[in-house]
Amino acid sequence: MEPSPSRSSLSLAGAGSVLIGATLAVIAVAAFVGWLLGNAAYGFLVGAILGIPVGVFATYKRYGHAL
Repeated sequence: MEPSPSRSSLSLAGAGSVLIGATLAVIAVAAFVGWLLGNAAYGFLVGAILGIPVGVFATYKRYGHAL
């Protein structure tokens, strides 16, 4: 039995790349904003706290249909 053509297969490498990429992008933006405001460490911390849920959400939006 072959999978239906409307469903794409789950690529674990792709899902991991989306997760890590989105998380690191949020961390980088928040660290830059923190640096502009005078404390990059706090920006990095806020970026890590916000980046994890953003990365999970981005991965779910991209690969949620494959589950």
